[in-house]
Amino acid sequence: MSTVEVSLKSLLTEVEGALGAAVVDYTSGMALGTLGGGKDLDLTVAAAGNTDVIRSKMRTMEMLGIQDKIEDILITLGTQYHLIRPVAGQNGNGLFIYLVIDKGRSNLAMARHHLKRTEEQLEV
Repeated sequence: MSTVEVSLKSLLTEVEGALGAAVVDYTSGMALGTLGGGKDLDLTVAAAGNTDVIRSKMRTMEMLGIQDKIEDILITLGTQYHLIRPVAGQNGNGLFIYLVIDKGRSNLAMARHHLKRTEEQLEV
């Protein structure tokens, strides 16, 4: 099991082209931890904004009667991929991991793999 800090460091060092990562409580919109980012990527603002994305998708699934879980959400920008992965299990209720990677330097499949592994090992 990994702490929030260890999990974020792992993502930023193991995912080629990683620009920033956060663990976020989507009930409050607060980031429990952030790493990376910068002047063009305010992870605190992104965490709050992506809280709306995940809440909206969950509401939509509920309205449609979809009895499944979200594995991840991908937002593709011109130069970046933004990945949102809800944390499963008892420890992760209400949390998601947010990862931003450079589209030109990253392998999306490998990033998703690392994100899944990080989610499985995260202990809050």
